[in-house]
Amino acid sequence: MPLTTMNVPPDMQDIAELEISLSSALELSWLGLGTLVDVRQSMEIELKGAIPASVHIPLFEKPIKASGLDRIEQAELDANHPTAADSKSFLGMIHQLQHVREQIVLCVCNDGQRSLYAAQLLRQADYPKALAVTGGFLAWQRFQAMAAR
Repeated sequence: MPLTTMNVPPDMQDIAELEISLSSALELSWLGLGTLVDVRQSMEIELKGAIPASVHIPLFEKPIKASGLDRIEQAELDANHPTAADSKSFLGMIHQLQHVREQIVLCVCNDGQRSLYAAQLLRQADYPKALAVTGGFLAWQRFQAMAAR
């Protein structure tokens, strides 16, 4: 499939069929039925951490200040979409995961926006089991905070 047709925003497809709750995604991962793929940028993971057992494959990399992101900058980053070259690189890294075709690909980003885009991109690239984790890493942080109580 040409890359130009893979740059379709996820709102073109029914979003409900692309999303999965964090608790369901974690269960699938723990059972070995799904692979959590963190599509955030490297600097976001360095600053905020990652969900244990997730595989980091950035959807794209844009320059970020070493001091971190304020809310506006994070919102702009979350709303960004990859270029055709970014999409090709992302798919190339996904293809290198040998087991991923047999499993559900569970895309995680900061708040769920980029992961929707990543899931759509993967479905168009013949990964029919790609899903976006609703709420992304922010949902994971809330889950951790509740578990700590």
